[in-house]
Amino acid sequence: MSGHVLIIEDNERIADWVRVYFERAGFSAHVAHDGESGLALARRLLPDLVILDLMLPRLDGVELCRILRSESDVPIIMLTARETPAERILGLDSGADDYIVKPFDPEEVVARARAVLRRVRDRVQQVLTRGPITLNETTRSVTVDGEAVTLTQAQIALLSTFMRHPGQVLTRYQLICQAFGYDFEGYDRAIDSQVARLRRKIGRGGSGPIRTVYGAGYKFVVEDG
Repeated sequence: MSGHVLIIEDNERIADWVRVYFERAGFSAHVAHDGESGLALARRLLPDLVILDLMLPRLDGVELCRILRSESDVPIIMLTARETPAERILGLDSGADDYIVKPFDPEEVVARARAVLRRVRDRVQQVLTRGPITLNETTRSVTVDGEAVTLTQAQIALLSTFMRHPGQVLTRYQLICQAFGYDFEGYDRAIDSQVARLRRKIGRGGSGPIRTVYGAGYKFVVEDG
């Protein structure tokens, strides 16, 4: 199991230590050292998992956790130096999925992260439906108004990303990271041709649900039901 992890920890030594262990385990890891930059990075990268310190400068971990939870279902593991029932309840009530007390073994953090990701992925809906479009992620098949549409694997990855973030403006960088991974060998503008091909196939002669947001990126807009 791999994924994209964001570590928000003001202690640089601890943050780098945890990052190294996640990278050794096959994850892509990014680090922020304060709450405000962590929030900005989370919104830009759309990580699969957040490792979040409770005590942070500029924006504390509890408030940051609440903001992240209001914006997405990203799994969050809270780190804290204080092991009291009140602190644990505070972290979990703010939306954290798990809670680890310092000092800790970084291998335990990775193991707990894998467990949280398994739980999340086990409950993730495998069939996505947005308006007339249905994507079965298990069979990698797509229908529009009940008619089968043939897409490449890259187009399916893009469509899945759009359908999982309806109404959200996604930058080219976010689309590349979510659909193809941080190690994708390409550049931002390369995504435009992929989006154009996907639009033609699912638009059925009309404008379709993928809208260009000039100067920002793309947005998937469709009425459910």
